[in-house]
Amino acid sequence: MSRTTATTPRIALVLAGCIMLVLAGCRAPGKPGPAEPRPDQVMEFAKLYKQNCAACHGEEGKRGLAVSLSNPVYIAIAGKEAILNATAKGGPGKLMPAFAKSYGGTLTDAQIEVLAEGIVRHWGQPQLLAGKNPPSYAAMLAGDASAGKAAYTAYCTRCHAAEAIDKTHIAGPIADANYLALISDQGLRTAILSGSPEEGMPDWRGIAPKPLTDRQVTDIVAWLASLRKTPASPNTAIATPRSATMQQTSTSSAASPATGPASSPASSKEKSHE
Repeated sequence: MSRTTATTPRIALVLAGCIMLVLAGCRAPGKPGPAEPRPDQVMEFAKLYKQNCAACHGEEGKRGLAVSLSNPVYIAIAGKEAILNATAKGGPGKLMPAFAKSYGGTLTDAQIEVLAEGIVRHWGQPQLLAGKNPPSYAAMLAGDASAGKAAYTAYCTRCHAAEAIDKTHIAGPIADANYLALISDQGLRTAILSGSPEEGMPDWRGIAPKPLTDRQVTDIVAWLASLRKTPASPNTAIATPRSATMQQTSTSSAASPATGPASSPASSKEKSHE
């Protein structure tokens, strides 16, 4: 056998090895690949949202247990600043935790900015409420509970009553002290203002024959708040009827005998209103 013939298999093996290295990214076996970014280096909205928001607010910003972040009415009324502050600081009730490092969370200020900006950019409609003069996102007036009861009875009980008139949008009663102890004043106000289109609840423009005024919204919230057994901070993190009902049902189940069904004051058909 000639020397040339003997070395041919070796050359073929070397060439095959080189090809394999190229296909593997020119990386020798055992050599680490590109380092994954540290958690505080992630700056893509989609990844940050999935890691920090989707579990409560839904994969697409809706149909979650908390406020529907993809609702353009919510975004238009709340605005980027309110969304940013809620994300960073959470609320005293801790139903929504603080995410900013400066408030005990895990995200940098830059990441909080990416989330707030991404929500507005992906799901907002800048001119949606142009000229509509919506009520303010946060209450600016003192509420009148008596007037609020009258407005609630006139406009809300058709869906939010034990025997709702509107059978197509039965949402269950919410004027219950135990349920109301789990939702903040801002949560109630947000529900009235934004509605929940995926659940069939109109926003403040479709609840009554005419759009609700800022005064009416404030009064309705004041009456509902007056029914609580324990006070809830107006700045408490937003809870929704669905999430609050689930938490309340869980508590009831733990306290009820094993032989009896757990009871909840809110209907099992309770919808997410935020």
